[in-house]
Amino acid sequence: MKKGQLFLSLFIALGLVSGLAWGQEPKKPKLILLIAEQNIESPQTGWWASEIDLSATEAVLAQKIIEAGYEVLEPEQLGETIKKDKAYRTLDLSEKDSVKLANLSKADYVVLGKAVASSGGTVPQSTMRSCFANLSAKLIRVKDSKIIAYLDAAGNSVHTDMITGGREALVSAANNMVPKLIEAISKQQTTQAPGQAGK
Repeated sequence: MKKGQLFLSLFIALGLVSGLAWGQEPKKPKLILLIAEQNIESPQTGWWASEIDLSATEAVLAQKIIEAGYEVLEPEQLGETIKKDKAYRTLDLSEKDSVKLANLSKADYVVLGKAVASSGGTVPQSTMRSCFANLSAKLIRVKDSKIIAYLDAAGNSVHTDMITGGREALVSAANNMVPKLIEAISKQQTTQAPGQAGK
């Protein structure tokens, strides 16, 4: 009788322990987006260099990444860190500095890249202009500064206003990059040992 009670107690205890382990949600990986953007006839911009909001490209990426279950650090969360160190105020942020910034903000990944829009010719028999955008980025794992993916995407648009058309092309390029970026992050999460994701 005592043996049966002992086995039952052990079985319940093991069930509780495994239940607690299963009940823990894995930590959401945190990302920083550092994509310098240049629209048609506009200067190159980056939120970390000029204290503006996320670019059109970054806004699309951020929204889709959040929808996929990851966390994106917003500019206001990093404002104080950037103000303290002028090395982060340059548009051409190096890999080393981007990883250092990510470490200070406890991010797991950095998306470092450039997005550039350009104009093409006028659409025949209209006032519409063709606009194109190219987006290239590196996905860097912060814990070991390793580049885990090189990503690129293109987008296009047709508009009477070049600046609006350029913005639409940039948004299109960002939308085209989203699946590649999410797949690259997802692969990293699945290759890590259970309980190690985001560490």
